[in-house]
Amino acid sequence: MQTAPIIIMPPPPAPDRVRFDGKFFRSGTEKFYPKGVTYGPFEPDGDGNTFPTPEEAARDFVLMRRLNANCVRVYHIPPRWMLDLAHEHGLKLLVDFPWPKHTCFLDDPKTMDEVRRATRAAAETLAGHPAVFALVLASEIPPDIARWYGARRIEAFLDELAGIVKTVDRDRLVTFVNFPTTEFLQPASVDFVSFNVYLHDLKPFANYLDRLQSIAGGKPLLLAEIGMDSQREGEEAKCRFLRGHIEVAFRAGLAGVVLFSFTDEWHTGGHAIENWFFGLTDHERNPKPSFHAVAEAFALAPRFPLPICPKVSVVVASYNGGRTLAACLDSLIHLNYPDYEVILVDDGSTDDTAKIAAHYPTVRAVHEPNLGLSAARNTGILASMGEIVAFTDSDCRADEDWLYYLVGDLLKTDACAIGGHNFPPPEDNWIAGVVAVSPGAPAHVMLTDREAEHIPGCNMAFWKWALEAIHGFDPIYRAAGDDVDVCWRLLQHGWKIAFSHAGFVWHYRRNTTGAYLKQQRGYGVAESLLRHKHPEYFNSIGGMRWQGRIYNPLRGTGAFGRFVVYHGVFGSGLFQTMYAPEHVGILALLTSLEWHVLFTLGGILLAFLWPALWPLPTLSFLASIAVAVAAAARVDLPAWQRHRWSRPLVALLYLLQPIVRGWPRYAYRLQRPATPSAARAAVTTFAAQYRRVGSIHTLNFWNEQGTERMAFLQKLMEILERDGWQASADSGWDEFDVTIHGDRFTKVVVHTVCENHGGNKRLLRARLSAHWTLVAKVWFWSAVALVAFFLSLMSRFWWAGDAWLLVVLVTLLLHLRARRTLHLGLGLVDLAAQQTGLSKLG
Repeated sequence: MQTAPIIIMPPPPAPDRVRFDGKFFRSGTEKFYPKGVTYGPFEPDGDGNTFPTPEEAARDFVLMRRLNANCVRVYHIPPRWMLDLAHEHGLKLLVDFPWPKHTCFLDDPKTMDEVRRATRAAAETLAGHPAVFALVLASEIPPDIARWYGARRIEAFLDELAGIVKTVDRDRLVTFVNFPTTEFLQPASVDFVSFNVYLHDLKPFANYLDRLQSIAGGKPLLLAEIGMDSQREGEEAKCRFLRGHIEVAFRAGLAGVVLFSFTDEWHTGGHAIENWFFGLTDHERNPKPSFHAVAEAFALAPRFPLPICPKVSVVVASYNGGRTLAACLDSLIHLNYPDYEVILVDDGSTDDTAKIAAHYPTVRAVHEPNLGLSAARNTGILASMGEIVAFTDSDCRADEDWLYYLVGDLLKTDACAIGGHNFPPPEDNWIAGVVAVSPGAPAHVMLTDREAEHIPGCNMAFWKWALEAIHGFDPIYRAAGDDVDVCWRLLQHGWKIAFSHAGFVWHYRRNTTGAYLKQQRGYGVAESLLRHKHPEYFNSIGGMRWQGRIYNPLRGTGAFGRFVVYHGVFGSGLFQTMYAPEHVGILALLTSLEWHVLFTLGGILLAFLWPALWPLPTLSFLASIAVAVAAAARVDLPAWQRHRWSRPLVALLYLLQPIVRGWPRYAYRLQRPATPSAARAAVTTFAAQYRRVGSIHTLNFWNEQGTERMAFLQKLMEILERDGWQASADSGWDEFDVTIHGDRFTKVVVHTVCENHGGNKRLLRARLSAHWTLVAKVWFWSAVALVAFFLSLMSRFWWAGDAWLLVVLVTLLLHLRARRTLHLGLGLVDLAAQQTGLSKLG
């Protein structure tokens, strides 16, 4: 006979109502992790009551406390006595209420009105009671019903029901219990995301939880039902299943788990269920072995011990961050992680940063002159003693389990770095709330549900060896861009970056529009530096080219695209998955600096010359306003940060941000530093032999030592880097090998190919072609525009026709510069070939 394990019953939760808190819940000051069981429905009595008697319910609640459960899911609105009884036993209720969701309810106005009335009645019955965890608006809408109406109509109705509940009881949490077959239903107004998932195999289950975390985004994720049938699978297998799935779920950062079910006794569809035994107790409430397995797992949840706990050094770089520094340090000294240190690097602050730091004796403070963010973080790395170095900012407040989830998820992967969400805290003012949903906020970029391309600097951690291998942060990034640069360099080494859905921080946003626009200008400067160092990650107009998807607080990312749903043949798929559309970019295009310059300002200039063109700039500007207003209408503003001016201000920031952020990119490119004269002089001798070349020239090199093109290209890049040439190599996404900038106006693109002539005989061909840079093109088209302007006024200026000479002169100048750059490129290729041991053919 199995010995009953030691039962550790948690203390009753505080009488406070449950509220959501980032990716989790709170009751009072403590986190509340739902560890629940389903209860009923039971056979109705003569009065139609689907609950047991108060005496039977009291006995069941005692057993649930022995189970270490703190939450009960019921499928009908409980009577008042049951709410009070649950509260006495320290249990919270997740309440469903029945309505005919299995019918075509949107076709019948009468049915819709009945559902609205039932929702209001449920909200009124439960209003204010502290024993209620949340109200379920609907559960498992049949997939053919959802397919019949389409996702948007169903979501709109669920959002309407959520609105009804909030008008009755503003603080009542609401959710929609989904399941994999209608994964594409994602109503915006629910407070947390709930799913019923019945996957027996542990690995697919873990993978699917990552998928659901991606769907949930910044909201808590609850498993509203998981379970296994004792009759078909056996009680021993059920014990392993429940113990393993509970642990995997909480390690994955889920907010809670509800097991189906407490007892084998349940009743649905007008009859008792006799051939399914999902209960942890039998019909007579005798605990099964799985009861004790769950009690043990629930006692450990949510923080199952990590396999190892490597020492973590938390580095906070601060420059005049005194306004939020105390909140940051308060959170960091109370983390639920056994082995960590906190290092504050004061980057030459002139405010009260040093005075605040003195109040935290356990925080190691390092004071240095103002050298910028990257230098400060490098100082933190040098001072660190941990195997892992984690970074956050002085305007962040860490969740108490931040390191537990960050390190736990890092240990599960072969990644060298990991990051997580950053959320605006609820105490921010309404302008900070606007800034949080405006473009340009710190965001992660996901390649898969687990791997990231970029993690924001306010929430990231690295194995220390990885930072040392890439020599830390580049000091050139003084205020921003350092996190992007580090991520790209790690990926270029072939390493991975992971993402933790539950390891989050609260990040205070800029609380004035001026501070926000100043921040965006700083981001633009950082992007100009990044483009210079990583041109392969930028398009021709200076925009970043991400391979992954940017996390976006917009409620409808498909505003200008269409989601694609895999339903399965005739809608029969068990996993009907939604795939996001490729980013169309209409919003980014119509609000970009380039759009305003070319179409709005350019249209205004043309309209002064030809008044018939006035509709062009007018329509251009109205299009920009329209997409900005549409974007502002779709953002999901928290209720506590809504103001009558919120959405108009969001629209304004959508208009201003691309201009403010875009201008520094061009300003830097127009002032691109030239290649050092010493570097050009070093190849003058090699370049002098090429007298008559066109815009394209090919060189041929022979060797009989088996030297391949990769050795030549490595030598060429070594020379370029050593001598300070402005150059970039193919990142794997380009159709050329190397780009060499001779000056601000011209560049040379190098292609190579190697022929195998048997044995070790190789013929290397290098084709060089000269091109104009963006600056050159701006010069050229400015000259053309100036000529066009003069020609329009030629009736007043007799010499306007001669202005075409300006275009000719500019073209000639750029042509001569391009030939000079091509000569230099040929000389560089010759030099690299010579040092690689290749012989040039005539």
